[in-house]
Amino acid sequence: MEEDLKYRTKKALYWSFINQAFTYGMSFAVGIAMARMLTPEDYGITALPAVFMAIARILIDAGLSAALVRKPEVTEEDLSTAFYYSIGVGVFCYLVLFFTSPLIAQFYHTPVLTDLVRITSLVFLWGPLGTPQTVLLQRKLDFKTPARISITNKVVSSILGISAALMGYGLWALVISTLASSFLEVFQLWLAVQWYPKARWSKESFKYLWGFGNKMIATYLINTLYANIGPVFMGRFSGAAQLGDYNRAKQYVMLPSSNVAGIITNVTLPVMSQIQDDDSRLESNYRRMIRLSGFVLFPVMMLLAALARPLVILMVTEKWEGCIYLMQILCFVFMWQPIHILNMNVLQVKGRTDLTLKLEIIKKTLGTVLFITALNISVVAFCYADLLMSMIALFINTYYTGKLINVGYWRQMGDLLPSLLLGFAMFGAVLGVNTLFDNYFVQLAVGGILGVAIYVGGAFLFKFDELKDVKYFLNIKK
Repeated sequence: MEEDLKYRTKKALYWSFINQAFTYGMSFAVGIAMARMLTPEDYGITALPAVFMAIARILIDAGLSAALVRKPEVTEEDLSTAFYYSIGVGVFCYLVLFFTSPLIAQFYHTPVLTDLVRITSLVFLWGPLGTPQTVLLQRKLDFKTPARISITNKVVSSILGISAALMGYGLWALVISTLASSFLEVFQLWLAVQWYPKARWSKESFKYLWGFGNKMIATYLINTLYANIGPVFMGRFSGAAQLGDYNRAKQYVMLPSSNVAGIITNVTLPVMSQIQDDDSRLESNYRRMIRLSGFVLFPVMMLLAALARPLVILMVTEKWEGCIYLMQILCFVFMWQPIHILNMNVLQVKGRTDLTLKLEIIKKTLGTVLFITALNISVVAFCYADLLMSMIALFINTYYTGKLINVGYWRQMGDLLPSLLLGFAMFGAVLGVNTLFDNYFVQLAVGGILGVAIYVGGAFLFKFDELKDVKYFLNIKK
């Protein structure tokens, strides 16, 4: 059984990686093409209503998906109840956004937001239709099917978005791409997973699912409002252009970070849920995931920070120079994202969503004060405040992980320290070498080769155990 779960986990990680790598790789390539045709202001305007859209998504899901994934046995009543709930709330959220869009446009002094919000929020009318199908795939640890769906969506939506940008549609090209991707995803899920509601609404099922999910709603809402403190105030007081620079920097940084974080979120929750009552196995698997996450992501993020200037200038030209320094700071913020997620997943696996909510209230209260203070100084100060808060969150997030499975802050930092130190050595070396060259192409080539050589060579020299894990997961054969 242990070997079977190990192999299924490997396959899930493999296909989740293929999905994430292709999706974010395409996003990266398409983002370059779109950024060359569009302006920071175009990106800033489309980012303005993000907080309202994110809140609607949270209310639609309501933590029911996580509850269905975690539940030992799922019935038709459970799936159908979650399905009906999501559709009903999706329609409600669309109507609310439709009628409040003029107020959103007025708040940001951007009239085009009225139509932008009304059209973009159409995703809430069909998006909830794919919730049960996604849950069923996750419970089976089938990440091959979602990978195929995601790749198809990305190719088609990217072609449509770039075509619209070339035809001069401006910011609407981003909207077209988003809507196409969402609709195609639901359509393909229904084709791939032959499920449709076969039962009526169940009060008992909803009571169970809501009992788990209601605290997750509060947690997700706090996280979303917290994550959008900067964009909301930047868009309102600093203008769309500066928000565009920040948003572009964040998107570039999130490409590798969200790739790893997405794999962890999609795979570890259903995997760890299967061993939730075996603390010894849970601890062992958790520490392995922590080490592997740091080993893979730390060097990627540090190399991205070291090569930020030549990358941005060569990819999207000097009109985006304002995002370079922000991008470098944010690399050190988001390199910790998978570690934060893993710690929160442990609480969900153990069914302690009450502790999740408690920790989020503590972190977000402290972070909100810190961020609002920093925003009064500058956007750069805001990014540094984000980095400081990420370090503080490590102490807070690891507290209950230590209590529940005996893997607290110091054990986690001890597991991560070798990868962290080797990453910093690589970062310093690449920064130093790049000062010797003025040509951006040369900086990118020499710095990239040197960075990879130092990190990989150092890992072999010091015999990092994570190399065996990487080799194991790269070999999909059992």
